[in-house]
Amino acid sequence: MASAKYCRVFPLDTFPVFQYVVIFSRMNGRWLFSRHRQRQTWETQGGHIEPGETSLEAAKRELYEESGAKEFTIVPVCDYWAGNDTGSSVGAVFLAEITELGDLPDSEMAEVRAFDTLPDAVTYPAITPMLFEEIKAFMTRASG
Repeated sequence: MASAKYCRVFPLDTFPVFQYVVIFSRMNGRWLFSRHRQRQTWETQGGHIEPGETSLEAAKRELYEESGAKEFTIVPVCDYWAGNDTGSSVGAVFLAEITELGDLPDSEMAEVRAFDTLPDAVTYPAITPMLFEEIKAFMTRASG
């Protein structure tokens, strides 16, 4: 939801059905973000859940389609709600550790780049920074 004004994070399995998946991916200790062919901003991998897909299946598919990830582990982290004055949607957030990256498949993405932290120019500024903070907190809890 590109025009979201609000975003809230919820524990896993708060919502029974999701519309979207968001995947924060890492490789060799760096964050991977993708750039859409029609934008100059950076975004996580993710997108709509297709009919009949689970959120995990959608996350794996979107991760490959938007980064070229071939070998990875992926875990659910939290649920989120995003909305504005005209509507809202819910999604599942995942963390992926990529061990093998192939070529970027022919898709809407123009490139994938590694960053040490969240890029300044993100496509969804009302959503991505909040979810990034949740991902970092999750990683801290998991390592301690």
